[in-house]
Amino acid sequence: MKSVMAIDTLAYTKTLEAAGVEGQAAQAHAEARTRHLIPDLVTKPDLDQALERLEHPLTVRFFGMMLGIVGLMNAILFALLRVVH
Repeated sequence: MKSVMAIDTLAYTKTLEAAGVEGQAAQAHAEARTRHLIPDLVTKPDLDQALERLEHPLTVRFFGMMLGIVGLMNAILFALLRVVH
């Protein structure tokens, strides 16, 4: 689910105009930002949701690798113990 980000285009336009940008250019800039830039931004809830989806598979993979390493080390240890005795 994509979060919705609100922007006050009127305040944005007025800020640009106060900085010396022509009114029509300021409105076009605010419109372009709202239509083309804002929809592609990722919000904190979006990132949290993505991390939740990744967390479980990475945890399972990590513990699987650790189990494999411990098993391999046990096999090497038992093989060395047979050679010594």
